Amino acid sequence: MRMPEKPGPAALEIRGLNVFYGASHALQGVDLRLDTGALSVVGRNGMGKTTLCKAIMGLVPVASGSISFHGQPLVGRSPADIARAGIGYVPQGRRLWRSLTVEEHLKMVERKGGAWTIERIFSTFPRLAERRGNGGAQLSGGEQQMLAISRALLMNPKLLVMDEPTEGLAPVIVAQLEELLVQLAQDGEIDVLVIEQNIGVACAIADTVAIMVNGRINRSAPARELAADRELQQRLLGVGRHGHEDIPVAPSADLMPEAAPTTMGGPIKIYNSNPTPPTRWSKPVPVEVLERTARVLTAQPLMSAAAAQAEIHPLSMPGAEVILVAGTLDTKGAELRFMRDQIRAAGLPVRLVDLSTTGGHSGADIPAHQIAAFHPRGAAGVFTGDRGAAVAGMTEAFHRWVERQTGIAGILSAGGSGGTALVAPAMRTLPIGVPKLIVSTIASGDVRAYVGASDITMMHSVADVQGLNVITEEILGNAAQAMIGMVQARRAARPRQPQHPAVALSMFGVTTPCIRQIAELLGRDWDCLIFHATGIGGQSMETLVDQQKLAGVIDITTTEIADMLFGGILPATKDRLGAVIRTRLPYIGSVGAVDMVNFGPPETVPEIYRGRQFYQHNPQVTLMRTTPTECAAIGQWIAARLNLMDGPVRFYLPEGGVSALDAPGQAFHDPAAREALFRAIEATFRPGPNRQLLRVRHHINDPAFATMVVAEFQNLLGPSRVSRRKRGTP
Repeated sequence: MRMPEKPGPAALEIRGLNVFYGASHALQGVDLRLDTGALSVVGRNGMGKTTLCKAIMGLVPVASGSISFHGQPLVGRSPADIARAGIGYVPQGRRLWRSLTVEEHLKMVERKGGAWTIERIFSTFPRLAERRGNGGAQLSGGEQQMLAISRALLMNPKLLVMDEPTEGLAPVIVAQLEELLVQLAQDGEIDVLVIEQNIGVACAIADTVAIMVNGRINRSAPARELAADRELQQRLLGVGRHGHEDIPVAPSADLMPEAAPTTMGGPIKIYNSNPTPPTRWSKPVPVEVLERTARVLTAQPLMSAAAAQAEIHPLSMPGAEVILVAGTLDTKGAELRFMRDQIRAAGLPVRLVDLSTTGGHSGADIPAHQIAAFHPRGAAGVFTGDRGAAVAGMTEAFHRWVERQTGIAGILSAGGSGGTALVAPAMRTLPIGVPKLIVSTIASGDVRAYVGASDITMMHSVADVQGLNVITEEILGNAAQAMIGMVQARRAARPRQPQHPAVALSMFGVTTPCIRQIAELLGRDWDCLIFHATGIGGQSMETLVDQQKLAGVIDITTTEIADMLFGGILPATKDRLGAVIRTRLPYIGSVGAVDMVNFGPPETVPEIYRGRQFYQHNPQVTLMRTTPTECAAIGQWIAARLNLMDGPVRFYLPEGGVSALDAPGQAFHDPAAREALFRAIEATFRPGPNRQLLRVRHHINDPAFATMVVAEFQNLLGPSRVSRRKRGTP
């Protein structure tokens, strides 16, 4: 689809452009026209946007089609000639010299007598003026992008081609670059072609946005309409087949004279007619030799290209779901296909996802290059040639791919430590309840780093996942049957309508009386979900907050923060309370159990804490009393996070004690430390109409404290809708 045309030669006009990488058809008949001003091109990774930029600049060979710049043909000209003709290029990745300073970069390309000078650059980007003596490797990402743009502007081009200018930049830098590009377009000095994934930036820069899908300009749309059309944006930046594409339908067997079967069972043999390189004196190879040297492949169903296309894009039909069997097919192909075949035999739809980093073809339903395209830098960020970087890149790509998918009934995988680390982050992005199972050699050890706050099931492989044998077949078969059972049970179950809205409560052993009383008081109207404050417990609670599955949070036990700050074994992450900040959910909190830091057996306590006050909770758990100085640090951290909450907040300071051990006659009773905690919170906390700090005289486990918390919770949220229906009130 072409852009609206105006009389006279366009600043940039592309007609029927085709570019190939080997057998891969990257650009497929691209038509694009920029008359004047600015034009944005948007699209997902792997759609051909960067190839389009490179074709304009003469960096890749053009198979056919034309590119003209103010009427001058560009195809066949060198990149240097194209730059001299008046096209400036800001490539993806910036491409700066590490050792050259900012000023040296600029002096190298400056053209005397033009509108853009180094002085104008420094006035436009004051930060570059401050960093003029710093090398390229010493600049932040935003500073590097400013320098890359400045380098192009100093050539005083008539057309500026920019490839992903805001990629990886902080929002404040993105806003600054957006303002610059808008100004360039308005001034009319330079026409601008911007390749961008950030639809907000793309729509702000240009009046018209071209949409690129699978190597073609699929359509153009007014920026104002695209910015307001959330559904269209989701389709553009999602994965699989877009809603605006026609899904090819396999021809009917009735219309095909000799319809080939769509599947083939049994082993597949691949014959080589010349097992040894032939010469002109070679004799025909006997049939028995051909049979003996044939390769046998694991049975894989074959299907027509149209059927394969329909199955892969989209992942499933609207309203349907499929199971994914994911892993590195180059090393675990037999094992993954074994599990896939069992799921398929049970009649469930299943897709094989290849996460190999070797770049080879595996015959998977969803090949590795399709997953790799979702890396922020595209497939180049995965197939690097360095194994460590490639695995890290594929991990990120698979994570991003799963995030954008719908219709996943469950994910099953098998592998060693590397394969487990590769699939686990993607599994953790799925909602709680969607089956996630990994058969792993490390499942019998500490799997916290892999499972995190999710409900991933880990099954020990017993033998190494390295080929099919009497042990691995039984274990992998059990895993496949477990996935089948979980998915079938979820399908058969009626959609569960919660009787009561859910509220989260955080609890530790030393705050158990408080939480039990609160849960008992709320149980009539609310579904109380209690989370053990063991580090992962707090993360699980906040995961549900982020997934909007909770109506409120009663976070009485914040002890994980003490472990995070002072090296305990049950730490929170630095994002503790972050979900509440993001969602503005009603929040009631307190300082339960921050009088202690958790360690393992006594011999595991760090040397720096020798001589401190300890309490032996059990042979495996040693508790350390926090000092007034530590309590003050905890209080400041908590209050700073509370200040970021915009939703309703009530935070309680129980003067009678913060845990069962912090009471008169108990091991951790320390009024001075408690007061240091409270004063630090009060000094840092910023109260407001929606944010209140409440000192109360009760102990945290007193019934009166629980009653007070419940009354305030009900005051904030009111009776639940279920409760109102029961009572006959509107």
